[in-house]
Formats: sequence, structure tokens, C-alpha cells
Amino acid sequence: MTDTAQRTLARGGMTPDVAHSAPSDVLTPADRYQELFVAVQTQRIFPDSKTFVDCVPSLAPEEVLRRYRESAQVPGFDLSRFVATYFTLERTPPSHYVSAPGQALVPHIDGLWDVLTREPEAHPSCSSLLPLPRAYVVPGGRFHELYYWDSYFTMLGLASSGRHDLLVSMADNFSFLIDTYGHIPNGNRTYYLSRSQPPMYGLMVELFESHGVDRALRYLPHLRREYEYWMDGEASLAPGDARRHVVRMPDGACLNRYWDERDTPREEGYLEDVNTALHAPHRPAGEVYRDLRAGAASGWDFSSRWLDDVNDLSSIRTTAIVPVDLNSFLYASERQLACLAQAAGDSQAAHAFAARALARRDAMTRYLWSDEVGAFLDYDWQRGQRRTCLSAAAATPLFVGLASPAQAQRTADTLRDHLIAAGGLRTTQASSLQQWDPPNGWAPLQWIAIHGLRKYGEQALAGDIAHRWLSTVSALYVRESKLVEKYSLHTSDAMCASGGGGGEYPLQDGFGWTNGVVRRLLGDHPEHDAHQATAQGRTPGN
Repeated sequence: MTDTAQRTLARGGMTPDVAHSAPSDVLTPADRYQELFVAVQTQRIFPDSKTFVDCVPSLAPEEVLRRYRESAQVPGFDLSRFVATYFTLERTPPSHYVSAPGQALVPHIDGLWDVLTREPEAHPSCSSLLPLPRAYVVPGGRFHELYYWDSYFTMLGLASSGRHDLLVSMADNFSFLIDTYGHIPNGNRTYYLSRSQPPMYGLMVELFESHGVDRALRYLPHLRREYEYWMDGEASLAPGDARRHVVRMPDGACLNRYWDERDTPREEGYLEDVNTALHAPHRPAGEVYRDLRAGAASGWDFSSRWLDDVNDLSSIRTTAIVPVDLNSFLYASERQLACLAQAAGDSQAAHAFAARALARRDAMTRYLWSDEVGAFLDYDWQRGQRRTCLSAAAATPLFVGLASPAQAQRTADTLRDHLIAAGGLRTTQASSLQQWDPPNGWAPLQWIAIHGLRKYGEQALAGDIAHRWLSTVSALYVRESKLVEKYSLHTSDAMCASGGGGGEYPLQDGFGWTNGVVRRLLGDHPEHDAHQATAQGRTPGN
């Protein structure tokens, strides 16, 4: 983090842009509450580790810690009572995620945007929430904050719903985060500042311009600054070395990996991470923690993509892997930077960014493309070999226009043969206890595949995935009157769809990116039976 960002954080994230919002604590919950934090998390005062880090102190945080240290020495001290006295749960607005009987999907989703919108004026003081200048849309459920890559898919739906007011607000918020912290954090929480998420800002900028929010050129300085964050340390790397997000390949090419600045347990998953590291006594705990954090930065937390053993989360090696999707998104950023620099009259920068995009595409073809599998695969840079796990991330080079026509056709065939289920596109081929593995399907991965396949003329397969996904979502909506975070893709019948499972927390309702992708797909497919689906009504097609 830059010196400017550190100074801003020392003021609770306050700048003139956010004077209407309450300051956050200047430290993360673990740094602030120290042994109190460890006691609360390890003694499971709350069943979900995220609950405490989102709590609001009733006094100044320094005073709460002082009173804890004084009280904890008294015989009969009751930690649960202390926490109940000095912390309040973050106020959660009424959900209204469940639709009224008879309501169709489009009005249900359009009505949810206000339910999922949060106002900075409502931020509590001295919590872990980072101030933002404008209103923002949260995913829903346990997630009360803005998330980076989720928001791109949410924005697709906001645009389809005509909510340009919220598109403008989100554009301002992400630009503010880059200006203030030098990057877009995983979410607007102090405990998320040590990492980012898949770099979707360039794609957001395209969306802003195409829907009249503002000219893309306005965001060029922010896009450059975010790119510098992802490429920091590149110049000093020798072949075979890595620093932060950058990996220098043996032939001198630079590709990227996910990374987190900290090597401690995730604060929102503290006890889970401690227990995971205990299952890997042969590895330094800090190494496991950093790989877990980097897995969270990927957005795929967690998946067999990052594991040596699909049945053992402690075998996670995220920082050793050069991912297909991350490098595809950065290719898109480089192309966007080249285009905007040219529009700004800076031909030298335009040529430099275009050359970077070309170099990345060539390096991905050398290291990540598998002619045997017919798809781009993640690459293990420490072991010098491609990973064997085929995943839906293979569609991302199509989504950003990186793949050659021949690669796109091969990828389409591979996805059709290996990842299509009755209910949509599977995440990977390896069933595990992790939520980013079968049988789960996720809205963002459906959209990336559908949009990417369309770009290369694979209309039939794109339409097939869209049909399967809309059938899955609408079938569950008819039965349960809501949309959820992820779906279980049954292999026999999409009409038997259910919410997904696995992972560290229960299935969440809401849900931002599902709403966004489904709303966009409903607009793209006005003929689909999902338009006739109604809450507690009839199943489409029956």
C-alpha cells in the first residue's frame, strides 16, 4: 500500500469525498483487538468467523481493548457477555429477497436493486467498513459490503434494469478506491485491503461508456494506476522468480498470479484457516495462510484448481499457479489501456501497452495452451508444468478476445464435451467439498462462457448454456421464490435444480451477480420460458 493510502487509512479512510460517511477503524479487527480477536474467533463466540469482524464497537476500539485486558484477568470472566456488552451486530436491513406469489423474474430482480443498495451515510463509526462516496450494491446474505469482481456482473443487470443512477455511483466508488488505496480491494473492509480480486475495472469502463455513464477516457488514469498495482515489482525480476502478483517465466516473459500481502489467517475465516493449516504440519503455517488468502483473491474460494489433493484444502498452492482467467483479464486491461492512450494522443504509451498485450497473449499460448486438451489450463510456475484441472476459466480467453479462432473452436468443443451439465456450465471436473467445484454452477462463469462463445460465432453452444442456466434459475425460483448465490447443476434434469452447497458458509440468498447475469440473459432471450416463471407458480414449459 502506498504512503498516501496509509495516511488515508490512518484517518479512518476519510477524505473530502466521504465526509458524509463515518470513519472506519484505522486498523483491521485482528490488528486492533489482538488477543481479544483471537479469543473471540477461537472460542467460536459466533458460528461464522465473519460476524465478529463486521461487528460495531460501542466505545472507541482502544477503550474496548483496554477494558478487555482489565476484565479478562477477573475470575469468572465471561467472554460472550463481554462481546455482547461492547459490540453490536452490524444492522442488516430486512431482506425482502423472497418474491411475492405470482411475480415474474424480471420485476422481482428489478425490485431487488433497492433492497441490495447501501448508503454511505448509514455506515457505523469505527467498524471495519471503508467509507465510500456514493451508494453501492452488495451481494446480499452475509455479505454487507461491496465486492470487486462481483460488481461487474451485478452491473450487467443494473444496466438491463435501466438503473443508470447506480451505475454512475458504482463507477465513482471504484475510481475513489483506486485514488485512495492504489487498487480496488477485495471488498470495502479494512481486512480486505491486503488483496484485490480479478481485475474487472477495464471491463467496467467499457460498460460505463456503452451505457452512457461517462466516456471511457475519463477513467484512463485510474486504469493505469490499477495496472501498476498488478505489475509492481516486474522490473526487478529474474527468470524463474516471482514478486507479489508478477511471475517472470523462464524465457523472460511476465505473467501474473493471485497474491495477498499478509501471511496470517483470513480475519473473516480465522478459525477455518487455523484448522486448515494444522492439517499440513509439513508446511509453514504462513505459507498455507497466504495461499488461502490468494485463493480468496481469485474469487474462486475455494476450488480444486488451487489444490494438489482435491480432498485436502491444506494442499492449496494458489501463489504457485499462473491462472488462465487472471491473465486474460489483464490482457483485456492492456488492450483497453492501449486504446485509451491512443485516444488521449499518447501514441508511445499506446504502442507500449499494445506490445504488452501481444506479449502476454504469446506467453499464454506457450505456457497455458494445451493442444492435447484443447483448452487453456492454469500453469504451475514452480514445477514448470501445466495443471491438469480443466475449469470454466478456460472460457475467459474467448471472453476477452485473446484466443485465436482455432483455439476458440477447440475450447468450445472441450467445454461441450467435458463441462456441460443439464443445468448449465460446470465449474471444474473434480467433485470436492469446495464450493467452486461440481456440482455447483455460478452465474459469472455462465456469462463469461456465453459471451465469449458468442464473440467467436459459437452461437449454438452459447445459446444452449444460456437456456440451461435460465431453466435452472427459474425452476428454483418457482419453488422457493428467490435467487441464490450458486446452484447445484443436476446431471439429469434442470427442473430438479437446487441451491448449491459446499464451502465454508451456508447458501446465501439475494443475490447480486445471479440477479445481474439472469436479468441480462432474460433481456437477450425474450423468447425463453423463464419469462413465464412466477414465484410459487408453474414451472416454465409445464
